[in-house]
Amino acid sequence: MADATADPTAHPGEAIPGDVDAVTHAVLAASRLLVAISVRALAAVPDRVTLPQYRLLVVLDTHGDAKLVEVAERLGVNPSTAMRMLDRLIAAGLAARRSNPASRRETLLRLTPDGRRLVDEVSAARRHEITAIVERLPPGQRADLVTALTAFTQAGGEPAAPVGDSEPYPLGWSDTHTRQTDDRTDDRTDNRTDD
Repeated sequence: MADATADPTAHPGEAIPGDVDAVTHAVLAASRLLVAISVRALAAVPDRVTLPQYRLLVVLDTHGDAKLVEVAERLGVNPSTAMRMLDRLIAAGLAARRSNPASRRETLLRLTPDGRRLVDEVSAARRHEITAIVERLPPGQRADLVTALTAFTQAGGEPAAPVGDSEPYPLGWSDTHTRQTDDRTDDRTDNRTDD
């Protein structure tokens, strides 16, 4: 459906600046491209993992050792789903369990050196391909893209990427979900254990 402020002089089928449908279609097309880049980067590494499994590795890489419930919350999934993914990653040698030194009843999950290598390789491949695409854009379009993507990110409630950080969110996932629910879950998670 076209915007109520549509340009009456525009030709049928022509995109109208500010048209919500046109912007939505453009964002969906860009999203498909970004997901395809991520999938190609994952396919290029010897250790085959799915996109959700990779996302879990990124959470462990970004936040360090964590309890199962913390990992699940950061991913926005049930703990049982996170555990099934972790079991596969542990079997592949990309993640590991260890006892929490502060509480022997708790198990912490961590990234192994092979898991960290995989995250680094996939992130580098994604960055390389995205850089090659951006370099094909004229400088003016690059500036417009930064403005548009920054506005889109802010409208979606995602924090701005830290300045000077080459890979702030390795696969585009920050911990926004966790930060938004931290106040509600702190009291509940402090008393839980995950074995």
